[in-house]
Amino acid sequence: MNLSQLSKHERQRFDFAVIADWIPAGERVLDLGCGDGSLLRYLRETRGVSGYGVEIDPQQVLACINNGVDVLQMDIEGGLAGFEDQSFNHVIISQALQAILATERILSEMLRVAEEAVISFPNFAYRANRAAIANGHVPVSEDLPYEWYETPNVRFFTIADFEELCDKLGIEIRERRAFDEAGQPVEDDPNLNGSLAFYRIGRSL
Repeated sequence: MNLSQLSKHERQRFDFAVIADWIPAGERVLDLGCGDGSLLRYLRETRGVSGYGVEIDPQQVLACINNGVDVLQMDIEGGLAGFEDQSFNHVIISQALQAILATERILSEMLRVAEEAVISFPNFAYRANRAAIANGHVPVSEDLPYEWYETPNVRFFTIADFEELCDKLGIEIRERRAFDEAGQPVEDDPNLNGSLAFYRIGRSL
């Protein structure tokens, strides 16, 4: 499988399948920054989950409704005060953590409202991104698809950065997967060779 040759929809389904591997059937799930609700709809169809999407963009909220996804319009930068402790099995944030200012707060809140969290993000230290920077340019790739002047991203971080933050916050990394741009699993130096990272995290016991 070569992700660079896949359509946007096919690439999205690849991401969804990786996340779905960590979600047992019938769970209650909260999807933060859910966009048009495609991930939650996929999990409902393939895992029989229930739950909500959370999205701030009115157009995306409408798309969720059209997708048959239960959605709440709210700004997660302010936290998740509307949700009770441990009210979900899993909370997911898929390729949206880099667009959040209050990173520490949202990670803590995710593990307050759910037993585990699943997170995916583009790895800024990927070798192709390093090459772009060495050539004097901000990276643009399948996993970082925006030009610098139009990007919604406010954080550019790496696999190593994320793991250091988890350690600082007392968050346990229970599983990590990394893939290169061709969609191949990466075991050797994922901070250099991984374009897209997926994490399953929880509170340290």
